[in-house]
Amino acid sequence: MKRGNKQLLVVGDRVLVKPEKAESMTKVGLYLPATVVEKEDVRGGTVVALGPGTPLPPPAEEQEPWKDGYKAARFLPMQVELGDTALFFRKAAIEITFEDEQFLVVPYGAILVLVRGGKVPDELPNDL
Repeated sequence: MKRGNKQLLVVGDRVLVKPEKAESMTKVGLYLPATVVEKEDVRGGTVVALGPGTPLPPPAEEQEPWKDGYKAARFLPMQVELGDTALFFRKAAIEITFEDEQFLVVPYGAILVLVRGGKVPDELPNDL
């Protein structure tokens, strides 16, 4: 993620999330104090950057260091994509500020569900 002349790189299996504003009012119109909103266990936000994934060791059968790609970094990819809405455990997220903007760094393991845009089918497939 680039802002001005600075670049923010997410490492490993972490995800950078732009947090949603917490609801401070109930559906019936009651205002909730900040202490109540902060006690919720789950929080959500939009994924704006992500790391390469979990690092993997080189294959055991590959023992010829003169080959191309012997020491090339390999990563186990994540299911997260840019623009997804992620719901995650609040306590696992770490809040940071980058160029006067608030973000959350969330470990991949703390993400509970992803909401992705696109066409949603009306019915489930029969082969489930």
